[in-house]
Amino acid sequence: MTRFDAATETERLALYAEAATAHRARSSDVMTVDVDPDSDGTDGGEIPPWIQLAGTELVMDCTDDELDRLKSLLGAFPEFRIDELVAPESAEGTHVVVTARSDANRVAGFIERAFREVYVLEASYKAWVTAV
Repeated sequence: MTRFDAATETERLALYAEAATAHRARSSDVMTVDVDPDSDGTDGGEIPPWIQLAGTELVMDCTDDELDRLKSLLGAFPEFRIDELVAPESAEGTHVVVTARSDANRVAGFIERAFREVYVLEASYKAWVTAV
């Protein structure tokens, strides 16, 4: 990989697809995409969202509202499904594992839409691939 950050939809889609391809080619444990906290459009002090790819699983944490939006988004990705929901009593959200048996471009499209639709980020958010 030559790039590790992107701030437009076209660049982010290419970044996510390239990172997913590299992750799978290297058989690495995890690929992590973090949102730059200065570009995500959320209130200050909130932890910016992140999404991880581990083989064929996408992993993310969601509030109840975000989980509802994630379930709606999955309607556009019939080959993806929620495999695990973990909601510890000590946490304010749910840890979600989504099986994503698809090519790198489809995974990239899901990640982009999850950031925009599930986490409701601005179109100009900047993302970093921090682990491949």
